[in-house]
Amino acid sequence: MQHSSLFSPLTIGSLTLPNRILLAPLTRCRAEAEHVPGDLMATYYAQRASAGLIIAEATMAMEGNSAFWMEPGIYSQAQVDGWRKTTDAVHAKGGRIFLQIWHGGRACHPLLNNGAQPVAPSAIPIVGDEVHTPEGKKPYVTPRELRDDEIPGIIAGFKKAAVNAKAAGFDGVEVHGANGYLLDEFLRDGANKRTGPYGGPVENRARLMLEVVAAVSEVFGSDRVGLRISTLNSYNSMVDSDPVGLSTWLAKKLNEFHIAYLHVMRGDFFQQQNGDVLTPIRENFKGVVISNMGYTAEEAAAAVAAGKVDAVAFGTSFLANPDLPARIAAGAPLNAVNPATFYSPGPAGYTDYPALAAS
Repeated sequence: MQHSSLFSPLTIGSLTLPNRILLAPLTRCRAEAEHVPGDLMATYYAQRASAGLIIAEATMAMEGNSAFWMEPGIYSQAQVDGWRKTTDAVHAKGGRIFLQIWHGGRACHPLLNNGAQPVAPSAIPIVGDEVHTPEGKKPYVTPRELRDDEIPGIIAGFKKAAVNAKAAGFDGVEVHGANGYLLDEFLRDGANKRTGPYGGPVENRARLMLEVVAAVSEVFGSDRVGLRISTLNSYNSMVDSDPVGLSTWLAKKLNEFHIAYLHVMRGDFFQQQNGDVLTPIRENFKGVVISNMGYTAEEAAAAVAAGKVDAVAFGTSFLANPDLPARIAAGAPLNAVNPATFYSPGPAGYTDYPALAAS
């Protein structure tokens, strides 16, 4: 077997994973009308059930916060029923699956949300990028600053999403605190310029994220809750004045919450911010650390063997190779990925990548 360190079992909270090759949450925009997951999504995830853990894509915790047009939700009964098709299909193949629950914040757009202005910690828009809408690509708009008295409703929305995820059969949830969406916007000082209990020093900027983690832990138990962060990533116009200090503080603070894992995006998509956030997180967080972004099987195996991380979440390589663990174990070649089909509708580039036996 190639890369044997990736095939030792790993305990996260109350789950034991058979391997350390995880499916990263990948937005694929294949939901049906009203953001309902359908049979096609169930097929996609079931194909990848050999992952140590599937972390399903960013899913709207509450209605009216669409940022990708055809992404799924978990706020309606139809969505719960739709997701049940996926969890049943994954479990039937022996897999484990968490749902990533999410609020798009300032990345949402009025054309995707019946004209509603997006909300954020501060009235600062995403710049230099555009969003896909029914009317074509459009610039992001300036968000409305959330009032302090609206924030309990956000926390309640995440908690209800966790209740619905549990009803849909998920094994746990991952709170999306990364990539310039609402919780990350509050966390990093480049997007959060507010004053009061949710702005200013790091303990205030992290307050919403931690309150959401605590709220969803009341539903699943903290041992079935993960958190994803990206303190270096500049995607969606994000920046922080001290990403290493922020990462260190957050890693220490999270020890109080006893979550199943901390999922760290180790770098910056656009290489505008440099630094090492993974090392201080590993040194200060006492739980399971999952890393993500650009790993090869060789690097992942070496990182796990050296104790730098406990597992690695693979994105595009798992997208194109539904049997990625088997390919890694065999040292087999990987299917090439087709970026043109990342967000297109239908099975092409989604459920039609061949498994090893059919290659």
